[in-house]
Parts: sequence; C-alpha cells; structure tokens
Amino acid sequence: MSSLPDPFENALKQLEIASDYLKLDNGMKEILSNPKRILTVSLPVRMDNGEVKVFTGYRVQYNDARGPAKGGIRYHPAVTLNEVKALACWMTWKCAVVDIPFGGAKGGVVCDPKTMSAGELERMTRRYTAAIADFIGPYRDIPAPDVYTNSQVMAWIVDTYSQLKGYMIPEVVTGKPVSLGGSLGRDTATGRGVAFCTREAAKVNGLNLKEATFAVQGYGNVGSNYAILLQELGPKLVAASDSSGAVYSKKGIDAKQLLEYKEKTGSVVGFPGTEKISDKELLQLDVDILCPAALENTITKEVAEGVRAKMIVEGANGPTTPEADKVLEEKGVFVVPDILANSGGVIVSYLEWVQNLNRMRWSEEEVNTRLEKKITDAFHAVYKESKERKLYTRTAALVLAVGRVADAIRTLGIFP
Repeated sequence: MSSLPDPFENALKQLEIASDYLKLDNGMKEILSNPKRILTVSLPVRMDNGEVKVFTGYRVQYNDARGPAKGGIRYHPAVTLNEVKALACWMTWKCAVVDIPFGGAKGGVVCDPKTMSAGELERMTRRYTAAIADFIGPYRDIPAPDVYTNSQVMAWIVDTYSQLKGYMIPEVVTGKPVSLGGSLGRDTATGRGVAFCTREAAKVNGLNLKEATFAVQGYGNVGSNYAILLQELGPKLVAASDSSGAVYSKKGIDAKQLLEYKEKTGSVVGFPGTEKISDKELLQLDVDILCPAALENTITKEVAEGVRAKMIVEGANGPTTPEADKVLEEKGVFVVPDILANSGGVIVSYLEWVQNLNRMRWSEEEVNTRLEKKITDAFHAVYKESKERKLYTRTAALVLAVGRVADAIRTLGIFP
C-alpha cells in the first residue's frame, strides 16, 4: 500500500494545474487546498461476542460555497484520512462540473465489513451517525452510500438521526430505500451516467459503438450496471474483474449473466466460456473502451504505458494518477474524467433530495431523463472547454469546476 501515490496529494496536484490555468491568486489557492472541516471520531461498538471494539470514523466537509456538503460514506479496512480528504475534494469539483447546488464531503469508517455481522454493522453505523449528527443535516451535509455501504446503511442513518432530532428527516441522506423516500433509479444512476458519457464520447470521437469492445475493472454496483446498460447500445464486453480476479473472452461476455454468476458465486472468476487474466492485463487489453470502476490509483504511470484502449471512461473516483495522465495525454487516449463520468450518482442524489424536500416522487423515467440531460450537458461543456483552451479533458473538467467554486467564494466574500 505504501508505494501507492497519496490520493490527497494527487487531488492537490490536479487543483494546482487548474489554478494555474485560471490564474487564481495565492489566497484563493489556499482556501481551495484546505478542507473546511475535518471530523475524526472514535466509535466504541459492542461486537457479537460481547467484546467492545473501537473503530475510527471520519467525515470531511471540503467546501460548501455552492451549497450543502454532499458525499458518500465508505466502510473499508484501508480507509485513511487523506483518502477521505481527496474524495471530499473530488466531490466538490464533481458537483460543480455538473452544476448542481452542492459542495463536497466524504465519510469513512476503518473496518472490514466482509467480516462483520449485520448487527455489528448496524450498531457501528448508528454510533457513527450519533458522533457526526451535529454536523450533518439536509441543509448542512448530506451523506450517501459509497464503497461497502448501501441503502440499508442509509436507512439506519435516517432512523438514528431522526430519533435524535425528534421527527422523521429522510432528506438527511440520499441513496435510501425507495420505501423511505429514496429516488427511483438511484441504484443504477452512477453506472447509467458512465454509459451516457461513453455514448457522447463515442460520438465526438467517431467511434461506432455497435462495432466496439470494452472492458470493466471492478464489477460492483457501478461496473455491472454500466456494462449492462452499455451493452444495450451495441458494444461487446470482453473482460471484467472484481477483487478476486479478472476474466476475459474474445467472443464476448453477457453482462447480465455475469452479474447473476457473481451474485451466486461471489466472484466473476470462473464464469463459463472465459479465461482468467490478471487485473493489469485487463487494464492493458486491446479494447476500444476501458472503464476503471474499482478503487483509486489503479492506472499508474507503469500501467498507462501499456494501455491500448482508445477511450477511458472513469467509473471509480481517482483511478488515474497525475503521472499516468501525462502518459495517456501523450498517447492521445480520450479520457472522460471521474468527476464527470461518475457524477450520475450525485446527480440523482440531488434529484432525490429535491423530491424529499418537496415530499414528492418522480417516476423512474423522469429521473433518468433529468439525469441524461444534466450529464450530457456537462459532458459537452467540458468537451467545449477542452477544445477551446486546447486542454486535456481532465484539466478542462477541473478548470470548469474549480472556476465555478472559486467564483462562488469570491462572490460570497470572507466573513467576518
């Protein structure tokens, strides 16, 4: 782990590039380089065997100049404060690039959810919620699911927060079960957004999707939904991976059947008609489209040097290091950056929040239509920026996003 680049350093390097293009003054750079608030909490939890274990939790609110902070909560043994800071930073730019009225936040608890019972996870979630309750809320900071958290975890947060406040406040989080005010279409939103971005990227690059091939690294919620939805547009899925390994088939893989197989066996490995390959081999396959949808720092400089895909559409947050970006830019690989490509989740989270505040519910069709318009408009705004300024797409997206946040801070002024 120690050899991997620090995610927050990566985020700051990206910010520096955008700041230089925007010619921001040192004061503004300093504001944008520092999270507004960092919470570190200790969470004593009684485990099933009767012993008490103390978990460490974080909540970072990076910037709220454009609206309440917004961001997921992840449960993972490798969670670090710098990772959470980086993700909160990227959330700030993500909300700004798609022009929704949120700032950026992120949360995490250092734990291994795969070894914990449902009861232990519930008690830990409720303890975490109580610890951060004074700092979250529908107009302050709105959590959502992330790695190894889901709609059930959000339901526990809603209940805990509402019990503390004395009345039901479903709009404190997004990504809830539909029965508690969750939005229709939220579970597939991130993957759907990545698919919309792939479609638009194919158009501007003259790639015929009906003849294209693609590979997905990380066959979780985002990767599997993306593969299923993209396959409907014509391209052939030839490889996919999860934490157990990767599978490849030149003839093509049925995305739906692969998901069913994974749900049944716990992994994509061993899917009939495929051969096992390494994760690195998957990232360097000769495909038209590569979608990294796992964790950050998977496309390093070394991996990028062997990348043969024409397009990379980032389903994960921070999958490409700044050093790898330079390599990809030189090779002419068209990259749809994470803050744009995987913004479908936060767009539909915003739609869920609006529905909750107004105590209304839209149909799934309406939600998907609004998502498609928002993310497609954002894609073309970023593409236009990259063409006009002759910028690499990630830099164009950051310039657009950082510019909007800096403009909000400048206009608000500094209190007192």
